Amino acid sequence: MKKVMALVVAITITSMPYSSAASVKGSQGQVLSVSKTTVKSGAVVTVRGNYFDETVGIYLAFCVIPAKGKAPTPCGGGVNKAGLGEASFWISSNPPPYAVGLTEEFLPGGRFTQRVKISKRIGRFDCTKVRCAITVRADHLRSNDRSSDLFIPIKIK
Repeated sequence: MKKVMALVVAITITSMPYSSAASVKGSQGQVLSVSKTTVKSGAVVTVRGNYFDETVGIYLAFCVIPAKGKAPTPCGGGVNKAGLGEASFWISSNPPPYAVGLTEEFLPGGRFTQRVKISKRIGRFDCTKVRCAITVRADHLRSNDRSSDLFIPIKIK
């Protein structure tokens, strides 16, 4: 009987989806979380942010992980100044006049929740061969500001 039970447990463990959630904390106390870190191409993950500085606009996107100190790029969806797409989002409570209606506002407490589509390829980069991640960075109004940069690596099966 013990051998049969062990076999059932082993089958259950190996057939469970491998998709652990993850969080990272930034230098100003902001927290970025993603619902899954191992997904199939085309999957959608839920990304949550908390304690972000509401005076600093950000881009949330699925990007190739850059060299240390560099802005995340290229990104799926690009730098989303049009407010369209599923792979990048512009979140700002203080958008410039031309962006009113294009950005998502932070919720109280510097919070946001977005569903981000994960793709195997970002431009010419294959995310099964290079490291890609859910990323946050300051928007183009503070393009040289690396203090908001956060990364949660995503593995594509």
